[in-house]
Amino acid sequence: MKAIVSIIMGSTSDLPVMEKAAAFLDSMDIPFEMNAFSAHRTPVEVERYAREARERGIKVIIAGAGMAAALPGVIAANTTVPVIGVPIKGMLDGLDAMLSIIQMPPGIPVATVGVNAALNAAILAVEMLALNDSGLALKMEEYKSGLKDKIVKANDELHSLTYKNKTN
Repeated sequence: MKAIVSIIMGSTSDLPVMEKAAAFLDSMDIPFEMNAFSAHRTPVEVERYAREARERGIKVIIAGAGMAAALPGVIAANTTVPVIGVPIKGMLDGLDAMLSIIQMPPGIPVATVGVNAALNAAILAVEMLALNDSGLALKMEEYKSGLKDKIVKANDELHSLTYKNKTN
C-alpha cells in the first residue's frame, strides 16, 4: 500500500488535533502517511519532504501548525502538490496560526480550514481525490448523506421535548 495523502504536523503535540484527519482517511480506506517536521527546527527535512512528495505518489498534503504556523506555507513553496493548512489552537485561540496560514503570497496557495479543523481538511482532501475516483465520490456522497440523517434525527428528537410554552 502506498500513501496518497500526507499528514504532517509541526510537533507530535499536534497529534490530538491531526488524528481526526487520520481517522477519517482511515474510514475512507485512503492510504496515508503521518510525519512531524518543524519548519523552524528541521527546515532541511521539510524542504526535502515537500520536494519529494509528488515522486512518492502523494496527491494531497494536510499540514497542521500552530503559533507562527510556517509549516504549510514552507511545504507549499517546495511542491506542486495541493496543501491544506490546519491552524492549531495555541496562543490567541489559534488566530495567530490561522492568519499566518491564510496570508500566503501570490503563487504559493494553501487551502485553509478552521482552527483545529483537521477533520474538515481530510474531508476536503478526499473530495479532491474523488474528482478522479467515482468509488470515492460515492463514499463521500454517503458520508454527507449521513450528516443530513444525523440532523434530521436530532430535529425529530427536539420535537419530542416538552415545555409549557413550546409550540412544536
